Amino acid sequence: MNSEATFDVLARRTDTRGARHVELPYFSVVMRGGAAVVAKRLGTVALDFADGQDRAVGHAKAGASVDRAAASLPDDVRRRLSRKRRAGEADAAIDPLSLPEVKKAIASATFEHLIGFQLSNAQLEYNARR
Repeated sequence: MNSEATFDVLARRTDTRGARHVELPYFSVVMRGGAAVVAKRLGTVALDFADGQDRAVGHAKAGASVDRAAASLPDDVRRRLSRKRRAGEADAAIDPLSLPEVKKAIASATFEHLIGFQLSNAQLEYNARR
């Protein structure tokens, strides 16, 4: 399964003298279960400020792919979730989503495609101090 995200970066500058070309690094990451990084790619988005202009827009695209089998629930978990429950059965009142093994299987089959700015160590340190 493929994921493709297109995004715009809107930038502003205070000193509008002269044309300026700026490239901002970004990352595209695939997270599994909200905790494990499966893949990470780096890219750059270009911003071109015209002389006298204080705003610029950059366009970029990031892609990721996930194996379909990894994003599918195991058959036993799928059966537990879709099983018809009848009143009076011993486990009819138990929500299968509350079971730890079902929660773990769902988290393992859940993927997110996240995009953000790739910061240098100095930028990370600055942000941590603020």
